[in-house]
Amino acid sequence: MAQSRPRRLGREALQEYALRALGGRAHSVSELAGKLRRRAEREEDVQEVLTALKQRGYLDDRTFARSFASARLENQGFGRSRVLRDLRVKRVAPAVAEQAVKAAYGEVDELRLIEAFLERKYRKVSLDVYLAEPKNMASAYRRLRLAGFSSASVIRVLKRHSERAEELESLEAEEPET
Repeated sequence: MAQSRPRRLGREALQEYALRALGGRAHSVSELAGKLRRRAEREEDVQEVLTALKQRGYLDDRTFARSFASARLENQGFGRSRVLRDLRVKRVAPAVAEQAVKAAYGEVDELRLIEAFLERKYRKVSLDVYLAEPKNMASAYRRLRLAGFSSASVIRVLKRHSERAEELESLEAEEPET
């Protein structure tokens, strides 16, 4: 069965669609613009709707980025680079994303954040025993890097749980910075 194209929307319907989308979750300006373009009858309607939403305070990338960064820190405990990467995916301007992450992570101790992440993700195992296995240590390292933590901080924390320091440092040499 062929999938039908979404119905094209006029200005008023497009505005209602945008409000429903924002009611479901916050969006960056660029992200919402993409959604609207796919549904709009006319390109001019997209800009008019975005302008109206910005004027009413419903759409603001700075506010979006700040709340997104804070939520990723508080709810998932991700590191800075992961949140920056996620904001880029949401098409937030790099300077706005950087400023939001800096504000959210300003007083955060990355080493403590990594420890908390490890406790959450590996709560059912003894880390010292688990990390004694080289493949498990490599897996934990990759998982922490993917979560957005710097390789130097990851290695410092993993060294607390493992005596295989030289293996960790070889992992750092192989891993490109994000």
